[in-house]
Amino acid sequence: MLQKLFNLHGKRALVTGSSRGIGYAAAMVLAEAGAQVIFHASKPSEKLDAVLAEAHAKGFSGEAVAADISTTEGLEKLIAAVVAVDILVLNASAQAYMTVENFDAEEFEREYRTNVKSTFELVKAFLPGMRERRFGRIIALGSVNQHRPSPRLVVYAGTKAAQANLILGLARENAAFGITANNVAPGVITTDRNSAVLSDAKKAEEIRKVIPAGRFGTAEDCAGLILLLASEAGSYITGEDITIDGGMHL
Repeated sequence: MLQKLFNLHGKRALVTGSSRGIGYAAAMVLAEAGAQVIFHASKPSEKLDAVLAEAHAKGFSGEAVAADISTTEGLEKLIAAVVAVDILVLNASAQAYMTVENFDAEEFEREYRTNVKSTFELVKAFLPGMRERRFGRIIALGSVNQHRPSPRLVVYAGTKAAQANLILGLARENAAFGITANNVAPGVITTDRNSAVLSDAKKAEEIRKVIPAGRFGTAEDCAGLILLLASEAGSYITGEDITIDGGMHL
């Protein structure tokens, strides 16, 4: 029963931003469950090559595509290379510390294109195939900042709220096609994105104090939920915005 519920053999998954962090952990667990995974990074790198080699060494089925999804050309390249997917994990994002007072229009455009526009474009590209096959899993990686916006991440928080609303808006009209759409909102996760701020012991302790669970999360904490939502075990879950933050949003 357990193997049937989490068996992804025959499914094709694209995980954007999967050469590191949460995307890497999610892609690996989906591959371990049997999915053919497309690993993605914004540009060619030794890290992306190493991740694909690791997957193959473990006997997993996968390939890699490098494409900058903040650009029209990059999105077109990714969509053309992937062709069709059953499981779309929208993990890649852009983030920069910015308050209202130091708002920068160029950075706003970068984050909007990467976090919101790419979501529209990728869903638009792959949703028709999911409908034809009457199976699909759309999973976006949001942020605790949707619920508890940091003044230092004002643009990022806004883009993640917009992305979440798009994903949740897909749930009702696509449920009849066997497609689920959910948003996953991590809190403070110990990835390289957060390494700088967490390397400051005083600042890290201040952040830890506002987390009821009393610890920072790991990429694996997120990967388990993504596997659930991608699998048959999560087939009756749709239209949800699920936080993985140790209670930080409360």
